[in-house]
Amino acid sequence: MRSTQFRIVRCDMPGVQAVEASTSHVFARHTHEQFGIGVIWQGAHRSRSGRGMVEAGPGDTIMVNPGEVHDGAPIGDAGRSWRMLYFDPAWIARAGHDLSEGRTRLCEFSRPVASDAAVAAGFQALFHLLTTGRGAGMDLQREALLLTLLARVAEPGPVRSEDAAPAAVERARSLIDDDPATPVSLADLARVTGLSRFQVLRAFTSATGLTPHAYLVQRRIHVARGLIAQGRPLAEAAAASGFADQSHMTRIFVRKYGVSPRAYAQAVA
Repeated sequence: MRSTQFRIVRCDMPGVQAVEASTSHVFARHTHEQFGIGVIWQGAHRSRSGRGMVEAGPGDTIMVNPGEVHDGAPIGDAGRSWRMLYFDPAWIARAGHDLSEGRTRLCEFSRPVASDAAVAAGFQALFHLLTTGRGAGMDLQREALLLTLLARVAEPGPVRSEDAAPAAVERARSLIDDDPATPVSLADLARVTGLSRFQVLRAFTSATGLTPHAYLVQRRIHVARGLIAQGRPLAEAAAASGFADQSHMTRIFVRKYGVSPRAYAQAVA
């Protein structure tokens, strides 16, 4: 596989993004803001997920939760191809509420990989319905497919806040989240947390899986990706999201997502 092919497919369900990709790209550690579920249909893939190192091959279903730090590399020289659906958290929250008969508002994907033909078939049916123009006016069928799929792979649980992380780390994270474009130093994080610079570095990395700097860069690339999807010029998106220039944004974007910002802009146009 000589190049990356990345396509955002028209999807009939608001709050859901459909993607097809074929690539030999090695993805750096990154996160998504949505729940992702997909099926590998060619080649094989290795990923260091939030739940350890996993491998997936043809027919396997791959899943990721919002904020879960992961990377990805092909197994072998041929690359791999997959289809993915990314769901806004509100969708999964509503589904979790339904699946638990009102006892909870949140689900999470309990496995990064599932080797289950029924799960893969359910995903393919849902992907087809949402991306062939047949989803419009078929809310009952697509919602039934989604709930059936999630019942097989998602784990209802209590509403999860980030209270598993120390409150100090949450204050540090909030400082970054509130304005990712603004430069921040370890001294700034130490000031809002009441910790030393080394303490905040160690606690933040332990709680999030990313150093404060890596987390800041990830938040900036999320902002940039959103601006590009809105049709903003690339240079403007780079400046508004806190990157030094467009080339800096491009290097990070390619490393995280395997495609250039320009190719992504063309895919979502």
